[in-house]
Amino acid sequence: MNHVNNATSSPLIWWKAATAYQIYPRSFYDSNQDGIGDIAGIIAKLDYLAELGIDLVWICPFYQSPNDDNGYDISDYQAIHPDFGNLDDVDRLISAAHERGIRIIMDLVINHTSDEHPWFIESRQSKTNPKRDWYIWRDGCEATAEKPTLEPNNWESIFHGSAWQYDADTAQYYLHLFSKKQPDLNWQNPDVKQALFAMIHWWLARGIDGFRVDAISHIQKQPGLPSLPNPKRLDHVSSFDYHMNVDGIEQHLYELRDQAFAPFDIVTVGEANGVEAQDALTWVAEATATDKGGIFNMIFQFEHMKLWAEEQSRDQFDLVEFKQILTRWQNALEGKGWNALYLENHDQARSINTFANVNHWYGSATALAACYFLMKGTPFIYQGQEIGMVNHQFTSLAEFNDVSAKNLIIKLQQQGQTDAQILTLLNQVSRDHSRLPMQWNNTPFAGFSEVTPWLAVNPNYSEINVEQQWHDPYSILQFYKQLIALRKNNHSLIVGRYQLLLDNDTNIYAYQRISSDHTWTIITNLSDREVVVDLDSDQLGELVLDNQTPNNEATRTDFTTTHIAPAYAAYVFVKKH
Repeated sequence: MNHVNNATSSPLIWWKAATAYQIYPRSFYDSNQDGIGDIAGIIAKLDYLAELGIDLVWICPFYQSPNDDNGYDISDYQAIHPDFGNLDDVDRLISAAHERGIRIIMDLVINHTSDEHPWFIESRQSKTNPKRDWYIWRDGCEATAEKPTLEPNNWESIFHGSAWQYDADTAQYYLHLFSKKQPDLNWQNPDVKQALFAMIHWWLARGIDGFRVDAISHIQKQPGLPSLPNPKRLDHVSSFDYHMNVDGIEQHLYELRDQAFAPFDIVTVGEANGVEAQDALTWVAEATATDKGGIFNMIFQFEHMKLWAEEQSRDQFDLVEFKQILTRWQNALEGKGWNALYLENHDQARSINTFANVNHWYGSATALAACYFLMKGTPFIYQGQEIGMVNHQFTSLAEFNDVSAKNLIIKLQQQGQTDAQILTLLNQVSRDHSRLPMQWNNTPFAGFSEVTPWLAVNPNYSEINVEQQWHDPYSILQFYKQLIALRKNNHSLIVGRYQLLLDNDTNIYAYQRISSDHTWTIITNLSDREVVVDLDSDQLGELVLDNQTPNNEATRTDFTTTHIAPAYAAYVFVKKH
């Protein structure tokens, strides 16, 4: 599967040329009609993914779990939740995917486990239990102005509320950066790491092709676990500064790389919230003859996504800042590391709602696609993104399923916000939007299942679905297929250097991909109005892809003559040297 650079005759690592697709299995396809997506459902849709042009699939957790955080609270790393199937189904999935030239990577959740994991059950039995130190336990302490509770410190959980949970049987608190049912593992304990590495080896021996590593930037905590400054005298203070990419994390990461990953030919993608471009090479530098390089092959960075900023309205999208962030990452890794490109995942609201305008649905979806997909890096598509799925308009707070949303509701109610205000916010930012069932066709429940699904189906499924778009040459799905084929068939779109154009334009995101033999120019109008693009026609070359043909061929503008880009227009040009 290696591609060859004809200019240099050197092989290109397969995952650099790949197009990746993320699956949230609970919502992808229900094969046994119980309302929950499953592993057999993924197998059933592999031909769809192959025809789309997908080379790599990342699947969110399907391990044994109480599902407090929809599978990110794992109670057994080496068992499958019955909702999804069993280990034989996983083996069948790996085999069936490999037959189609698709590699499978799993979610690896090793910052924390479920409180129902046997390790934690042992740990909480007594203060002298051999596994007590596998997790982070502390005594409570006297309240102060800085820390007005009895908890060990004033840290707030990422999922809101305290980051500490009291255990009455042993009269101590345990740390949980996420849900109270997700106690953090103690990475200072060598036995914890060796147990995790053994589990990783076990999965790789089954034929898994690698991992997306969850919340890995949180495994190192500020030594001593001190309280944060608290000038507002809050009960709990946002604690990211003391547990996100904290000094000292590198040693743990190097052990993970050298002992768990290095013995295998795999691809690894770290979820690295808090890592900025200037620090990126510690994480993803390419190995050389004299240097082992970074820890992962690529990372998901979150500067452009503002991860966990659930309490902030997304009304204002600052395109100039967006360009600056992505360009900073492109430049920092040029020739030294590799980007993972994405605009959607299971932790985010839908990209059309976040970055664009649902009233310009087709244009928004395709312009965003062209904008991010052709940058330098491996592009990831989140299920439903390729057909332009959008946020659902929930009508009551009771409809939200996500543990973070439920905790946020309580927090905002305590702050005096009305249910209507909270509903308006969550209808913009909730993670539940991306977790609604995949819309396959216009039959009841969108073809996801024949029975009522675990989470509501967006009512727009009759207009937005795979079957309808598969047969429409001007659909969002077909635009994604063209983007995938364009990148796959043009080596210069994989290796070419990124260069930003029109840095300070508040409407246009334009950039080039420059290789020894081609210059590609990608122009997207990410505004809801017609604008003039200040670029010289001579530098553009041939127009090879645009989103201006559906439904308006008669009024289509000649962009190379007028330089007028309609709202949410996208153009891809190539010029041979």
